[in-house]
Amino acid sequence: MRKKLLQYCAGSLLFLSCSTASSAQTITSSAAQNYVPCQEMPNLIQEYNADYGALLHIYSAGAPDDESRWSGTGPGDSPEKRNRLNQLYHTYLQRLGLLDFNSLPQECKVDYILFKRDLLAKLQVASNDSAAWQKIKQWFPFADSIRSTERLRRRGFQLNAQQTAKDWYDITKQVTALEEQLKTAKDLQPAAIDHARQTIRNLQLSLKSIFEFYNGYDPLFSWWVPMPYKNLDSALTHYAGAFKKKLEELVPPDKSGIVGQPAGRDELVRQLKYEMIPYTPEELITIANKEFAWCDQEMLKASREMGFGDDWKAAMEKVKNTYVPAGKQPEAIYKLYNESIGFIKQHDLITIPPLAEETWGMRMMTPEAQLIAPFFLGGTDILISYPTNTMEENDRLMSMRGNNPHFSRATVHHELLAGHNLEYFMNERNRTYRNFDTPFWTEGWSLYWELLLWDLEFPQGPEDRIGMLFWHMHRCARIIFSLNYHLGKWTPQQCIDFLVDRVGHERANAAGEVRRSFTGHYPPLYQLAYLTGGRQFYALKHELVDSGKMSYKQFHDTIMHLNNMPVEMIRAILTNQPLEKEYVSKWRFYEGM
Repeated sequence: MRKKLLQYCAGSLLFLSCSTASSAQTITSSAAQNYVPCQEMPNLIQEYNADYGALLHIYSAGAPDDESRWSGTGPGDSPEKRNRLNQLYHTYLQRLGLLDFNSLPQECKVDYILFKRDLLAKLQVASNDSAAWQKIKQWFPFADSIRSTERLRRRGFQLNAQQTAKDWYDITKQVTALEEQLKTAKDLQPAAIDHARQTIRNLQLSLKSIFEFYNGYDPLFSWWVPMPYKNLDSALTHYAGAFKKKLEELVPPDKSGIVGQPAGRDELVRQLKYEMIPYTPEELITIANKEFAWCDQEMLKASREMGFGDDWKAAMEKVKNTYVPAGKQPEAIYKLYNESIGFIKQHDLITIPPLAEETWGMRMMTPEAQLIAPFFLGGTDILISYPTNTMEENDRLMSMRGNNPHFSRATVHHELLAGHNLEYFMNERNRTYRNFDTPFWTEGWSLYWELLLWDLEFPQGPEDRIGMLFWHMHRCARIIFSLNYHLGKWTPQQCIDFLVDRVGHERANAAGEVRRSFTGHYPPLYQLAYLTGGRQFYALKHELVDSGKMSYKQFHDTIMHLNNMPVEMIRAILTNQPLEKEYVSKWRFYEGM
């Protein structure tokens, strides 16, 4: 095992050396100084990942091949699943406690801190979900019956088909009666309603897995159960609709029609602490406004260069109207990719593996997807947002204008190389045991490249600068509108108007952005993670590269080999910060705050 681990670590090419004159650690190019992580933490985390996946596989609602089984845990889970996972968390906390923290090397101390943080967070979430279940279980007196039948299905016991049909018939009548009671219920809160709707979804997955397992294979089941199953599934769908209607009574949608679930300040603070961001929501809004002020100054400079004086919106209109003709967007994106990758290579900023260059692809986004993602996305492939023949004329034009070449040029490197595509490529090949995924790393790294390429004069003229500034303003706006919404201060329509008026969005694109933020299953901090994480990487670059301790290439290659984790922990590794078991985030990375 040790031989395999040493081979694995040697292949990750993270070269660290300690200076006696400074607490900082710098990378060297000598393979003889390979930094080898400890065995204990990789082994423990890898084993946990396997155990966790095995338990999700067997205890999640739905058939074993259902992709939803790998989506983790949520408030709609069964108590059985929650309790079994709690046992797992406690087991690994005990095993973690047996390790001598102080004897671990720095990188493995970071693993220890983050692994313990995650286990404790999962226990707290499970406790919250359990308490939330107590508040709504009166609306699901039939849940145990369905879940106990699914337990029998897991091991293939033959069901009493006639009894199952009767049980499901009775549950259908029960659901109909409960739906009537729901109309006059007074004590339900939005969070409880959301929990109820997720519970219904999980129960439907359980019913589907039972039905598909036996139907057609068991003659008696196939004769007795299909109609009761169909009726029960339909009744549950209607029941979920009744909960949605109840939510709209409590929180009437504004004219945008977007209904989300504001997190509240306490939950925002809790999540910021978890993500190791030592700022309050209000401080982050202040930071965003400082960034906005810089964007305003730069936007005016570009507008004046284009001959529009201080009317930057008129200058932006001209930029938007540079959109390419229908059918030409993929060619335009490929051209922009070649420009960005050529610039990165010319400045020798990071190692680009040839296979990463070879294996990225293109896909076109459907009109439905563009309703929540009006701009192109990226990762293994780049997903191109451009109008189709089924879209209304006005929506087509807004899509084309919002994805013009100058806007797109600013973000091709964000989505592909050296952004998301390279992230995924390297994460699958280095420190693969780490599962500390955070959007402050994922989105922050890609956003950092936008900041860096601006400094290195990647934009070729004022139009390109307006394109890059649009995106910088967009990320400032994401912090402001998402936090104000989750603090309960803004409605979705106010968020849309803010994007249109303050950033210059096309209205349909602004609506798509807000819909994506609040109904697209993104956690409350996701939209602020772009610029916040980007500024973390930028501050660390200033500390290590601008000071001359590392080259750009050394700095960037090291981050890619460390894999995904809070940026403060990357800093702790690279600068040898003192670490304790009960580490508390304290890196105030934004200058002047």
